[in-house]
Amino acid sequence: QVQLVESGGGLVQPGGSLRLSCAASGRTFSIYALAWFRQAPGKEREFAATINWSTGYTFYADSVKGRFTISRDNDKNTAYLQMNSLNLEDTAVYYCAALGIKGTYDYWGQGTQVTVSS
Repeated sequence: QVQLVESGGGLVQPGGSLRLSCAASGRTFSIYALAWFRQAPGKEREFAATINWSTGYTFYADSVKGRFTISRDNDKNTAYLQMNSLNLEDTAVYYCAALGIKGTYDYWGQGTQVTVSS
């Protein structure tokens, strides 16, 4: 089992920044990659960014590319999502998910709310 705990959400004005954290515990050696997803009110959950746990390779959704940066600290078993130039459309609950070797997101965090509002 892998446990994921997100933190760092909150209220921010348009154009502002936030950094989310995802702390992993348990069988972290089974993690192939960590990803951030988000779900806005009334919308389906969507992929935002992912990072390979070993190589650090990253991939972003077009909607966040150039504004968000995903990173990880293997010593702390923690992934981060630095979000800059936030806009109203970024308002959502952000979830961290762990991709296992089977290629499925087997573990999810509880989510952290990000609200962009003036």
